Amino acid sequence: MATAQPVVVSLADLKSGNISFETLQEAFGPDSLGILIVKDVPAEFPQLRHQLLSYASYMGNLSEADFEKFTNEAAKYLVGWSKGKEKLKDGSADEYKGSFYVNCAFYVDPTLEAAKPTEKFPLDKFPEYLAPNSWPPKEMLPGFRPTMEKMCSLIIDTAVLVARACDKFAEKEIAGYPPAYLESVVKSSSTTKARLLHYYPMPEEVMAKGQAEDNWCAVHKDHGCLTGLTSAMFVDEINIDAKVPDLGGKVPELLPTLEELPGSPDPQAGLWIKDRKGVPVQVKIPRDCIAFQTGETLERITGGKFKAVEHSVRGAYAKGIARNTLAVFTQPNLEDEVDLDQHITFGEFARGIIAKNTV
Repeated sequence: MATAQPVVVSLADLKSGNISFETLQEAFGPDSLGILIVKDVPAEFPQLRHQLLSYASYMGNLSEADFEKFTNEAAKYLVGWSKGKEKLKDGSADEYKGSFYVNCAFYVDPTLEAAKPTEKFPLDKFPEYLAPNSWPPKEMLPGFRPTMEKMCSLIIDTAVLVARACDKFAEKEIAGYPPAYLESVVKSSSTTKARLLHYYPMPEEVMAKGQAEDNWCAVHKDHGCLTGLTSAMFVDEINIDAKVPDLGGKVPELLPTLEELPGSPDPQAGLWIKDRKGVPVQVKIPRDCIAFQTGETLERITGGKFKAVEHSVRGAYAKGIARNTLAVFTQPNLEDEVDLDQHITFGEFARGIIAKNTV
């Protein structure tokens, strides 16, 4: 199967506004792969990525009793810890992936743990976005929360610049498009949500059945505006102890980083995107870059000028190999309109998506 080469731009060009409309169309347009790679990101990014993705393995190897301390069933497992709550293509529950969901309202107000409820969207009717964050206790995963917040903020900062470039295109190409609309949405939203993912090593009985297209994550489109992605970190959890070390009663500032494999032992593992002809192609993100994928809200906002991308994740057919990554879903506030013709709010749009995707 083919490996695709996504469009690459520099952070400096995003900051200076030096991104051509042709580049944006090649990255996000109707004939694109719907993904843009940003290089030359801030110097602290690689270490921050290694640190955070190490926490994904530490978290995934906690006990069930530990998970209970930061799981929120009432929020449909879209705040805090989640495992086995997402539907795969065959309708079964996804048992090979653990997720930790964080509301990124702290980006607009450090005191917020979630978006503020409104009359139209009260907490009891929309806990998926309005329930406060469920962080693991500090003594359980020391240093995890500040690492997660720093990484999410860095990715959202970059998403704001990508959104600004998209706005320049949309203002010229779409009649009646509100000036700086997408940048304002990304910069001011308190409903942006991050998902730290730990894809567990594939059980031997699953590997024996042969490869499946989406045995770790079903083919889907993201429903936000821009999804920021780190490259995946592969960890050999047979030869590396991924359990939280004995802290001897002391709480360190950070847990040690885990050894990262140079790449996946299975070259077919990782992110796959369906091109506009429906053919799956593999996309690899460099470790020192941030990728941005298009979501369905961006497609609606731009009247189809930019298209959402179908994608999936394939498991590693190699014993004991885990895959860790981070996705940050930048999306509008619940009452923001995402369809400027039909006057549909993001909250109304998201509610239907969530009902369809959860078990």
